[in-house]
Amino acid sequence: MGTAISIEKLGKKYRLGQVHTYLLSERIGHGLHSIFRKLRRGSPVTNSSQNSSVNELWALKDLSMTIQEGEVIGIIGKNGAGKSTLLKILSRITEPTTGQISFEGRVGSLLEVGTGFHQELTGRENIFLNGAILGMSRAEIQKKFDEIVDFSEIERFLDTPVKRYSSGMYVRLGFAVAAHLEPEILIVDEVLAVGDVQFQKKCLGKMENVAKEGRTVLFVSHNMSAIRDLCKRAVCLDSGRCVEDGEVNAVVSKYLQKNANSIHEAVWEDPRTAPGNQKVRLHRARLSMPQGCTSITIRTPMDAEFEYWNFIPDARLSLSLHLYNLEGMCIFNSDSTPRNYPIGLIRDICHIPGDLLNDGTYRIMIMIVQENSFGIYEQEDILVFDVHEGERNSNWYGKWPGAVRPVLNWTTEFITPLKNIELL
Repeated sequence: MGTAISIEKLGKKYRLGQVHTYLLSERIGHGLHSIFRKLRRGSPVTNSSQNSSVNELWALKDLSMTIQEGEVIGIIGKNGAGKSTLLKILSRITEPTTGQISFEGRVGSLLEVGTGFHQELTGRENIFLNGAILGMSRAEIQKKFDEIVDFSEIERFLDTPVKRYSSGMYVRLGFAVAAHLEPEILIVDEVLAVGDVQFQKKCLGKMENVAKEGRTVLFVSHNMSAIRDLCKRAVCLDSGRCVEDGEVNAVVSKYLQKNANSIHEAVWEDPRTAPGNQKVRLHRARLSMPQGCTSITIRTPMDAEFEYWNFIPDARLSLSLHLYNLEGMCIFNSDSTPRNYPIGLIRDICHIPGDLLNDGTYRIMIMIVQENSFGIYEQEDILVFDVHEGERNSNWYGKWPGAVRPVLNWTTEFITPLKNIELL
């Protein structure tokens, strides 16, 4: 396998502030006026760029990496880390300020809804337009045309101008075109944030097939499960620089741990200003462990305790707890028993047993439910906590698979020995 993409000292600088669209004559006039004004005042003529550094933003800075042919690489990082800027440069949508990039092969990209589509053209016409941009002949595009239409599932609207498409239809057609017109390098930016679950699964399956065919895939997503499932290597960007580059599970774990802020207790003393509404307001949320426990392991039992003020006379209320991991997967949902309460302070405690959760970072969202049917208030990330690895009973120390990690009861027995049986 050779090198598909080589990036050396890449940088992209933007200037902050208002953008003016002066004519050339206006720009020359403004420049001369500024020079003459300074000369009349006896002040030296200086280069205004010397004082413009405070208005500059480096979206990428000194970024270098090499991507091999056939590699599937995930690009992760917080919003503003430089991910989309990198992909726009790789897709030749914008030029870098510094550094250089070299490619081997054609690049197909789907960076955001409608990228590369002409609004006035139909879906059919845009398929041929995108293929021509990739350097494909009409015969090559025609050969893939039926596959693209079948995958996108928009045959009924194929001859409709794409300006009338919904965002979901845009993504369906855009991804189908980008994936089926056989670029050697496929660049995908957060397309799985739009569309139904079934289509998202189709996209992941198609990207897996593209990778198996030996083509290179660059995939940006905030869905860490998708990154882990699809990619073997990940690069984490922060403030335009590469801070981690390596095996996907290791990079994703470091990224999640770095961006997780533990919240084991929160208290609001004044019911007038506490989070809530005219019906209920929060007083306390607390995660408690057994006495002497300094950290939570997979063996540790916990109590998630919540107190809230009820302002509804004779209200039938319950509290619903949703536990999520950092990838956004709901691990479980549990409800307290609905009861009728007078106006006053209510406490609900959810007992979470040990030997249930896998190691990782978790977030709790609560919803206060009235009449066992509709939520009257909800609070996201009210508690955030880390579960650490405990002692293992085996010699294997890799990441234990699964969203949960319960200790289940097993029955094992030896039935009878084998006699006079030849094994192949």
